[in-house]
Amino acid sequence: MDLSSCGIRIVNTERLEPELSRGLADADEGAVVRRVWARDGTLWKAEDGDISGRLGWLDAPEAARGLVPDLEAFAAEVRGEGLTRAVVLGMGGSSLAPEVFARSFGTPPGALELEVLDTTEPGTVAAAGARLDPRKTLFLASSKSGTTAELVALLAFFYDLVRRELGGERAGRRFAAVTDPGTPLEALAASLGFRRVFHGRPDIGGRFSALSAFGLVPAALKGIDLGRLLDAAGTAAGACRVERASGNPGALLGTALGAAAAKGLDKLTLIASPRLRPLAGWIEQLVAESTGKEGRGIVPVVESGPSDPAGCGPDRLFVDLTAPAGEEPDARVRALVERGAPVVRMTLKDPYALAAHFFLWEFATAVAGRLLGINPFDQPDVESAKKRTRELLAAAADGPPAGGDRPAAAGLRVVGPDPAESPGGALARFLAGRRDGDYLAILAFLPGTEGVGERVSRLADRLRRGTGLPVTVGVGPRYLHSTGQLHKGDGNRGLFLMLAPAVLPEVAIPAVAGIPRPAPDFGSLFRAQARGDALALAEKGRRVLTLEISGSVEAGLEELASLLR
Repeated sequence: MDLSSCGIRIVNTERLEPELSRGLADADEGAVVRRVWARDGTLWKAEDGDISGRLGWLDAPEAARGLVPDLEAFAAEVRGEGLTRAVVLGMGGSSLAPEVFARSFGTPPGALELEVLDTTEPGTVAAAGARLDPRKTLFLASSKSGTTAELVALLAFFYDLVRRELGGERAGRRFAAVTDPGTPLEALAASLGFRRVFHGRPDIGGRFSALSAFGLVPAALKGIDLGRLLDAAGTAAGACRVERASGNPGALLGTALGAAAAKGLDKLTLIASPRLRPLAGWIEQLVAESTGKEGRGIVPVVESGPSDPAGCGPDRLFVDLTAPAGEEPDARVRALVERGAPVVRMTLKDPYALAAHFFLWEFATAVAGRLLGINPFDQPDVESAKKRTRELLAAAADGPPAGGDRPAAAGLRVVGPDPAESPGGALARFLAGRRDGDYLAILAFLPGTEGVGERVSRLADRLRRGTGLPVTVGVGPRYLHSTGQLHKGDGNRGLFLMLAPAVLPEVAIPAVAGIPRPAPDFGSLFRAQARGDALALAEKGRRVLTLEISGSVEAGLEELASLLR
């Protein structure tokens, strides 16, 4: 099927039959496209509940045009005061679209450099505090609920930093907020004298919010042409109004995702070039958090490309995000096509086409959710890890730290019911429990340095080749707001290898009037988030192995890799 004018082409669709043909016919007979646009919540569940009130993303490309003059004036005002950098403090849906904009677009002369900070790892936070100049930086606190633990911890840290540098009367001018109306963050912004508060829309969920204020405020600060961005999104929205599903790129993609999952091809493998990895990360959250529930789910797997197409199992649907428009796919993708693997080719002629793909994937995810029989707009299992984290932090306040005693010897140790078990034995036992159709997830609560990232990537590749399973990499605590829902809500198809450091730098979360402190320091919060998620996974009957690294994290990862030889 070829919808190349919309940037999408699916090859080897015979692998998806008869489910794909049946799904497209059912979509036409059931007037699915028309009912999506009519915001008919019963398309997904017999009882609408609040589904119809979560579909505001449908008109976002047009409605957001009203924000453009104000956002452009705000960006000009900030530039006029000599600020040169904007830092988004947020998690999940509040940070992933800004990261796409930050890493996919250049910065025009005079615009602000844009970056995203979405971690509680204390070394990373401390390094950012040492690097950023409070006199030249605008901090954008971004949270729909206004209560996200990571956000309030980061806000306390950077507000205190700016206050100490500029004084309390001027500190608020270095902050703005994006949040829904009436949240605690909005009230806090008023009390601390933030220069602006931009409102999100309550009828748009976080992971669908790229084309709302959560994505557009950072884009404006970056100097991106918002009109051109919304034009691209509007073109995609128009294409997704075609009622015949086979001629509608969003409906076709969503039906392919649902048909593939029904056929057992539920590992959505996103082959992304370096410049498009941020888009792949955004898609990962959208698809995983929207579809991973009620014992089913589509598992996004982000890869730079299969090193050995012959080694890929039969449970994959591939999406090629590597080739620019008009170019042929690279050798790895051609090999997949030649082997008969179903491949969705998606082309982006320029960075502004990213906005079209935001809308396209949102529409597709909604359609796929309908085929899976789930509500794609809720996240029923996200709270479990947060609850466990809060419990661990509360217990630590009355006793030893949340991490427990830290071993002095360098190397790996097993955390769990049998801590005396050797890491090699535990890993072998853990991997021996894999089943057909499983995936393996590395949950890395580790420093975000380049060296650590490279070693985790090599570890993932070694595990992929050694087990034959698709391997995902989740960076904690970011993944808790992304794939964490899928991990706990799907049909128990994952094996979870959690990696955490034994010792972390001591970086306090300052006490700032009005800002709640989720923990006394970032290390306690970071460690409790890792342990809390491991406990939440275990409570859901998931297969979890936690390995703790003492001493050099890089050396510990090398030791772990050596156990797989």
